[in-house]
Amino acid sequence: MPKVPSVSPATGKPVSPHYIHTLESSFVDNAGRTLLLRGVNLSGSDKAPVGCPSQILDGFWETAESGGESFVGRPLNLEDGSADVHLARLKGWGFNMLRYVVTWEALEHAGPGKYDHEFMDYTIRVLRKCKEYGFKVLMDPHQDTWSRFSGGSGAPYWTLIACGINPRNITPTQAAIIHSEYPNASNPNPAELPAMIWSTNYGRLAIQTLFTLFFAGADFAPKCVIDGVNIQDYLQSHYISAIGQLADRIRDAGDLLEECVLGWDSMNEPFEGFCGYPDLNSYPSEQTSTLKKGTFPTPAQSLRLGMGKAQTLDTWTVGAFGPKKTGRTTVDPKGVKLWLDASAEPEGVHPVWGWRRDPGWKLGTCLWALHGVWDVETGYVITPDYFKFNPAEDREVCFIEDYWRKHWQAFGARIRQSHPEAILFVAPPVFAQPPTIEESDLKGRCCLSTHYYDGLTLITRHWHWFNADALGILRGKYSSNLPAVKFGERAIRKSLQEQLGILKDDAKILGAYPTLIGEIGTPMDMDDKKSYGWTDKGKYKGDYSNQQKALDASLNATDGPNALNYTIWTYCPDSTHAWGDGWNMEDLSLWSPDDLRDRPDDRFNIIDASSAMLLKRPPVNPISRSAATSSVSLATFSGPNVPEEDPKAALHSAMSSLSYWDNAYDFLTDGARAVKAFSRPYPSAVIGVPKDIQFDISKAEFRFTVVVRPEDAPSAPLPPPILRMSSESSTLVDSEAAEKAQDLATEIFIPLVHYASDREVARSNGQQQEDSDSASIASGSSAASSSDPTPYGTVRATQAIAIASSLTLKAAWYSASGNTLNTPLSLDVDVSVGQWTLEGQTLRWWYPVPAVGEPPREYTIIVRRAGGAIKSSSQAEGGGFWSDVCGTLSRFCAGE
Repeated sequence: MPKVPSVSPATGKPVSPHYIHTLESSFVDNAGRTLLLRGVNLSGSDKAPVGCPSQILDGFWETAESGGESFVGRPLNLEDGSADVHLARLKGWGFNMLRYVVTWEALEHAGPGKYDHEFMDYTIRVLRKCKEYGFKVLMDPHQDTWSRFSGGSGAPYWTLIACGINPRNITPTQAAIIHSEYPNASNPNPAELPAMIWSTNYGRLAIQTLFTLFFAGADFAPKCVIDGVNIQDYLQSHYISAIGQLADRIRDAGDLLEECVLGWDSMNEPFEGFCGYPDLNSYPSEQTSTLKKGTFPTPAQSLRLGMGKAQTLDTWTVGAFGPKKTGRTTVDPKGVKLWLDASAEPEGVHPVWGWRRDPGWKLGTCLWALHGVWDVETGYVITPDYFKFNPAEDREVCFIEDYWRKHWQAFGARIRQSHPEAILFVAPPVFAQPPTIEESDLKGRCCLSTHYYDGLTLITRHWHWFNADALGILRGKYSSNLPAVKFGERAIRKSLQEQLGILKDDAKILGAYPTLIGEIGTPMDMDDKKSYGWTDKGKYKGDYSNQQKALDASLNATDGPNALNYTIWTYCPDSTHAWGDGWNMEDLSLWSPDDLRDRPDDRFNIIDASSAMLLKRPPVNPISRSAATSSVSLATFSGPNVPEEDPKAALHSAMSSLSYWDNAYDFLTDGARAVKAFSRPYPSAVIGVPKDIQFDISKAEFRFTVVVRPEDAPSAPLPPPILRMSSESSTLVDSEAAEKAQDLATEIFIPLVHYASDREVARSNGQQQEDSDSASIASGSSAASSSDPTPYGTVRATQAIAIASSLTLKAAWYSASGNTLNTPLSLDVDVSVGQWTLEGQTLRWWYPVPAVGEPPREYTIIVRRAGGAIKSSSQAEGGGFWSDVCGTLSRFCAGE
């Protein structure tokens, strides 16, 4: 690694002790070590306020029309101790990075310019808690199909009204599918919502219109003027200002920038709307952002439906071989129009939201008819290629170059006012290559943030023996689709790794910047939810072997030569078997309280909610607005095993106190789903450049190869670790630890879930067993003792410091000092050169760095579990059509 600059390329000021650089396509610390940032999205639950999952219709519209409600309590409860337990779990799994989900609605739900400062202050408190556990954070302004009120998440309710849409008429006109009103508002049955059908909203009128207005309203809808500006400027300015308000609040906190918050996404999975659409009379072809599932109107049919006219639509299903047409059906809105009636705004002024609409924007009719795109009376599309060409220039539209990049630049400029050193994460539409961006905008602080899911598994909820090179098809790699089909697990895993390698190479368009896969994951409700015991008389309850195979294949793809950073989608404290992550039946959470193991001494057995439950808003704890997200849904649980005096007592204990678990292995595996796939070894800080990362789950064998060059010699010591004390106490720095921090090494996370001792595993299973491996570190000539010399000094045993932990985290196996798990690991380690030692779940490896003028050297470390891999009865250890399937991946296979 070249000499790490001591001043920021963005501001010219000296870098802080916690600064993370973006150099040579990597994240780099101040000492010059290559960092891998790996973590999770916190949280999918943040898409809605506490107690308002997407299936609930009760009060849905009424609350929104009166200004919405606070999102305080998302993602974590800070009052009952559960936040510490969740973060300790994430840390124990090995994560060091969080993609922090926040929506525009959470910031500005009360109306234009009316910000929820209470929620912002709550967010500061959660971020400080994340900082206590050592997490780095990427802020994610999140959206899916625009808004909760158009079947997704993100924007406030009032934005739809501002765009001339009547949200209550979305369902009858099929302008979007809204979970709580599925299949219709008069007789909803949200439990029957088909998997991933929410993503078809990207091919429906409301979302296509909203995104077109947001990104390109000035060009394509010049008559849409509100408060004296075009709707594009109105929406973008409010969006950027709302996120900017949050950024100001984080800056003013004074202790979060760089120490915790690294940077910002501009918008999760932006969508092009109609921009560039070649023919409104036909299905999408060039745009690859819609899924054919259920009814599938052409844009022309959507326009007519939006004006209340009946249309006969094709219907589709999706199977292992892609979308398949199943027939036709007639949808009749019976005169109900999508568009807001003129009576809603007397004299052009909205009585609630206060804006003034320009007289040229006539309400009560389709705004695209108003612009001459089609004729309402005849239904004839006058200009089918209206959105294909840039109105200001005689050329075809390029959405990313013409519209997305300008928004990204404006967003980035505003963020840098609050956070001058921010790493700006570049996230264009999914699977699309980024545009070139001037270095004057990037300022040496940039990362490509793309998403990737195994789309076939995500859509079909099944792990198949075949798959396809989806990205290769989209990028024109094949002259026909047949060569893109991959058969067998080995070929699938290789293909996934190659696809992620292509996405990583996209960062070169921006420069020598790193790549972070912002979303990657797999559904947990595979095969008709058999893992929940809902099939085969409960035979497969707790068996997540197929989910583990699928997730391991995806995360293995980030390893190998790719050595990618990532944040998995998702961790939801209140995930349930019945309703998944509480949003459109998505079910990707790595953990669920419904998966906590049955215990004979429990006062309360967790009971899966039936599909008829949780359809009304549960009561919120009156003690705090930030009621426990993990326990709110339990208010409607019922059954013969629920004691009347306190039906949530035992489960609440499991959410808020580590004392619920007897040992660390039990804690990290209880409630986890496919845990051996995502809690995996990886090099978190490397002296040199990672060359190859391999992990075989079936053997619990980790192999890491690093290339070390003369310029990779550490340039400076890192700041001493901050030792966490109780929340009432100040932080304390251990002088011995500070001295040891200067003995820089390559650091490798060694997961307890793979390398726990036999005794710990037996205790977790309620058995007693003596350890065959009595020491935490297996003996070997390469192991450093507590006083062995190293290339950079002497490895010293860290002196224990007595620090009183909070009541929440009191457990014999947990140390609040550094948030570590005090439990033995069973390791067999081979290194090609150097010495190593183990501290908690971190293996530190020292090796020589070549002198100036010497050639690079290549070193390898192999870590096995002494005694072989841990076996589990419930989890196996893992290791024409396709154009349609892969064409949808740029949106719905990204999932969130």
